[in-house]
Amino acid sequence: TDLSKEPESTFKLYGEEAKQGGSFANTTLMARRLLERGTRFVQIYQRGWDQHNELPEILPSQCKDVDRACYALVQDLKQRGMFEDTLVIWGGEFGRTIYSQGKLTATNYGRDHHPRAFSLWLAGGGVKGGTVFGETDDFSYNITQDPVEVHDLHATILHLLGFDHTKLTFKFQGRHFRLTDIHGKVIRPLLA
Repeated sequence: TDLSKEPESTFKLYGEEAKQGGSFANTTLMARRLLERGTRFVQIYQRGWDQHNELPEILPSQCKDVDRACYALVQDLKQRGMFEDTLVIWGGEFGRTIYSQGKLTATNYGRDHHPRAFSLWLAGGGVKGGTVFGETDDFSYNITQDPVEVHDLHATILHLLGFDHTKLTFKFQGRHFRLTDIHGKVIRPLLA
């Protein structure tokens, strides 16, 4: 956790916030440091995304924090030659509607949970860059093209990590189970 030997170019990339313990930029920089030291899996959290109100006030600063740090992580991994071997997955707990929740005013509104669709992005580690897969209608409510079931996402992630999800099983109560249950297909258009 000692950042004293990080060059100034690191903080130019991640932002000065990376020097502040607990900031998203600091956590992202720590993730890179763990990865370059051989840690196989790192998970980063950014709290406070459950905006059911005060969206105009809260969301812009959260997006700024996350956008810069995520961009910095991808660029940092590239310049260190680690990008091709590191799978970066960015997602939330579920989707959000475009519909306002609560009283609608110009300065205070929010978004409700979305049970049908959500967005995430994958980078590095065998993912084809610049690919958009899946689509919703104009209201971001119904899936209109290339739906991805959670089992398909898991099968694809496992494939990118070098596992055949159909052979990765565990025995429980006399039955062999897969992590993707009886479902899941690798989403080939996402692969580099």
